Amino acid sequence: MTSYDDVTRLEPGARERERHGAFDEGWMIGNAVNGGLVMATGLTALGQHLALDPDETTHHVDPVVLSAYFMTASAPGPFTVTTEVMRTGRKLSTGQISVLQQSDDGEPVERMRAIGSFGNLEHVDTVSQSSPPDLPPPECCVSAAEAPPSFLTNMRFLERLDLRLDPATAGWAVGKPSKQGVIRGWLRLADGRDPDTTMLMMALDALPPVAFDLGMFGWTPTLEFTGHIRRRPAPGWLLVSLASENVGGGLMEEDAKIWDSAGHLVAQSRQLCSYRMPPTSRPEPG
Repeated sequence: MTSYDDVTRLEPGARERERHGAFDEGWMIGNAVNGGLVMATGLTALGQHLALDPDETTHHVDPVVLSAYFMTASAPGPFTVTTEVMRTGRKLSTGQISVLQQSDDGEPVERMRAIGSFGNLEHVDTVSQSSPPDLPPPECCVSAAEAPPSFLTNMRFLERLDLRLDPATAGWAVGKPSKQGVIRGWLRLADGRDPDTTMLMMALDALPPVAFDLGMFGWTPTLEFTGHIRRRPAPGWLLVSLASENVGGGLMEEDAKIWDSAGHLVAQSRQLCSYRMPPTSRPEPG
């Protein structure tokens, strides 16, 4: 079992709609568990709930769309996922997801609430798709492992990934952001596990925030996230591209696209996030 499989492993609760797990510190960004992992865990729970449907003709095993709202930051430790199947149709089955943790006083605190739909992406006919950007091969890109130790200390999540950034979009790491609002790179899990459709939802939220390329190095918590999974990914590297064109009023959008090793567009998303500028708005140069 890989580290990703371990952290997304769920145990059944007392009720059919309830499952339990635990987040660990190795998946944190700053003081919070990575939101992409929270979404992937929620989708895992909903997928397990749908698998209990007595109508086995649906075979809805792949997440297709997720719309998630983040109420509070998830913390390391135990959590509970509750799910509710809202509709089971011929092409899609839809349900609601809620991730909760206990506060210090023992009261439940909702971390994320989402609605997701599952379908079957075994055979997908692509009529047209966005073309992947031209990147140097992974071995010619900048490994996240080369970041300053002070940066990695606050981004432990990156230890779980093999992330190679396009040098053309990595200038922010040495205090020279391009100000184009673009970050691109190659991504795979550090333990070599191949991607699947649920893991793609995490990958959409795995790169450093595109705000860094705009010279804004503060916290950018996600408020709302909508992700679409388009097809099952081929084994190997994922090519991830982030972009933002609108920033103001303390809010910005971040658009992500992912292509697999065969060049297929396999996932895309848009999220609305806030940005908070620290007193010193630049990372420590390497």
